[in-house]
Amino acid sequence: MNTQSPIEFVTLDPAHFHAALLHKKMLSDVSRTVHVYAPPGPDVDMHLQRIRDYNTREVEPTSWDVRATIAPDYLSQFQRDRVGNAVVLAGRNRTKIDTLLACLEAGYHVLADKPWIIQDADFPKLERAVATAKSKKLVIHDMMTERFEITSELQQRLVNTPDIFGSLLPGTVESPSIRIESVHAIKKHVSGQPLRRPVSFFDIAEQGDALTDVGVHLVDLVQWIAFPNRDLCLEDMAVVQSRRWPTFISNKDLAEITGISSVPSFLRRSDDGRICYLGNSHVVYRICGVFVELIVRWDVSCPAGDSHQATFHGTNCAVEIRQRGQAPDLYIRPVASADFSVFLDRIACLLSDEGVSSFLIVNNEFEVLIPEYLRTGHEAHFADVADHFLHRVRNDGADANEYLHSLLAKYWLTTAGSEAARDSGNF
Repeated sequence: MNTQSPIEFVTLDPAHFHAALLHKKMLSDVSRTVHVYAPPGPDVDMHLQRIRDYNTREVEPTSWDVRATIAPDYLSQFQRDRVGNAVVLAGRNRTKIDTLLACLEAGYHVLADKPWIIQDADFPKLERAVATAKSKKLVIHDMMTERFEITSELQQRLVNTPDIFGSLLPGTVESPSIRIESVHAIKKHVSGQPLRRPVSFFDIAEQGDALTDVGVHLVDLVQWIAFPNRDLCLEDMAVVQSRRWPTFISNKDLAEITGISSVPSFLRRSDDGRICYLGNSHVVYRICGVFVELIVRWDVSCPAGDSHQATFHGTNCAVEIRQRGQAPDLYIRPVASADFSVFLDRIACLLSDEGVSSFLIVNNEFEVLIPEYLRTGHEAHFADVADHFLHRVRNDGADANEYLHSLLAKYWLTTAGSEAARDSGNF
């Protein structure tokens, strides 16, 4: 099997729309042939339709040559055919780590959507996957799209500029130094179409709860923004407190979201008959001596769109993302003792290097004015993720040790935090 350029993707059992978003645009040095192996059903039907829509759209149509094998024994067929050299995984969270391990054993690079594991009992499998990737010199890469949001990129740059940020404060349990809150809508549109979610999305035994699913992005942002280029280990992490609570979904909303007319027995119901979905998590933890608070929420709908709030407190200032409406904005709040005139020059210099030319000063804080052309949007970030994955493949797993250690620390935290919430009796 040729693992050099061009990469030829194989998507296995796509059960999440993120798998299709990787093909929203053509990718450099990637074969236009895309293999899909999946069991029959609506998940693969929707996946193939999305790629057909990309191929036939009027503006910048793609030209993917999709070769689909739809069969109950799709995995055995894939193993016999041995096509392509890089596997894409999205959805099927409970069994994803087993599929990932099988692909590594067969000699494939793997680009997989989060989460890779949703329970702490599977952490040894993740350790085995990391060891296998190292020994076989294969690249495993997760789809951390939030890193490519312009506000996150600027926040990371500012936090790691001591002349502006100073040093990260340790914080306390009551007043953490880092706080991130993410709110997502269950009902939303993707590529202009209403998103149809599989009913398994609401089964946390299959999908994971809020912390082990979306929370992976937040833990990743903490590590990438506050501790870049640091070889993290599990001893650097400790869960302090954790809880989770439900979002209640009416039968009407469930039918609209999933397309099913009857409610499966495995879904938990509240006393008034609504679906009780454990879609909300709160955790406080320590990383390298710094206290962090994360909140993940799933609402049935968000009229203004998904939202993201993130604050990092330094000795000179706080760097904060606030989202009011469709797009997040970035703010810098100097501490009371900071020299405002010095901030003006230093911030202007850093931002100009990033393509941002201006900011407002309102109520003793700086609001960064981000040009619209830099706001590419969530769906566009999947091409950025693919480019990063391809860079690592072409450079023989660049930054492998740091990347893989950070990966282990991230999933230890999300699964340990979820287990702590369960053990505390909080659902």
